[in-house]
Amino acid sequence: MLEALRADARLAAWLRELEDAGEPEAGAVLPDADELPEVLLDLAVPHEDINALVALRERLWADAEARWLLDRCVDAVVRGMGAVGRGGRAPVLPEAWGELGRCFFVYVYVAALPHVRAYHRGRGIPDDVSRRTLADLGRHMAVHRRAYGNRGLVVPEWPGLHFRGELYQVGRLQFQRAVLGARMGGATRAAGHAAGPGDPCLNLHITGFGGPLTPTACERSLAMAREFFARHFPEERYETAVCHSWLLDPQLRNRLPADSNIVRFQERFHLADGYGRRPEDGDPVAFVFGARDLPVAELPRRTRVERAVGDHLRAGGHWYGGHGWFPL
Repeated sequence: MLEALRADARLAAWLRELEDAGEPEAGAVLPDADELPEVLLDLAVPHEDINALVALRERLWADAEARWLLDRCVDAVVRGMGAVGRGGRAPVLPEAWGELGRCFFVYVYVAALPHVRAYHRGRGIPDDVSRRTLADLGRHMAVHRRAYGNRGLVVPEWPGLHFRGELYQVGRLQFQRAVLGARMGGATRAAGHAAGPGDPCLNLHITGFGGPLTPTACERSLAMAREFFARHFPEERYETAVCHSWLLDPQLRNRLPADSNIVRFQERFHLADGYGRRPEDGDPVAFVFGARDLPVAELPRRTRVERAVGDHLRAGGHWYGGHGWFPL
């Protein structure tokens, strides 16, 4: 199975990174077939995927090359637990791996689960925050099914933020521990804000399947986050919230009413310059309709947001990512 990875230059480079990291301190451990369903349910994995993932676990465990990769991928997640920006790549595996490839990183994160839970306990993070944060794995599987009609993870790398202790679900919003880069930090410093390049910030993320993005829900989430990070990460002073999202494209103001949740969310932010402009039409199409490559002419018009996104594209326009900040 590893030959299929080495045949792809990008994946071969990733394998070399894993090899260069050295031998894992310990082999990955997965719950057995009796325990795995309960673990998956705790992670909000969709019920229709449970039995197949239990069966697929046996195939993974019996394959020496898949086990070799599992050991190293889990080690890459848990090594340096809690460090900000350390990362750890989790690329889409080749079609030759089939369903095991689409679901491989589900098992990586299941094996990393005891490590991140221990980290949360060490930080005194409440059980409800820990549970809702890690349950985002199941939401990402629901996003994949919505887009492709089968089980897997659309972006396998994304849940790594949760399972490395960098990202937390606090109310309606997710907050990623991060630092201000040169462009965003330059914008905050130029505006007279206390924080600048290299200072800690909280990167806001807005999840799908999370209910309306109402001002009340956002305000509650922000209030909770201020208390949460001050209590559980007191050594990191978070004075700035940032967001990088198509939801901050100013063109949305021309397509949505002034009292819409998206426009009111935008009003919280100062937009930062210097990021350039290139079309990112696939992002709103994926988030609003489920998949990036849907025919624009056939996009439904059931809601205000669907009409705003689809009508703008049908009129020959493009959507762009927005980059904004506000003081905490």
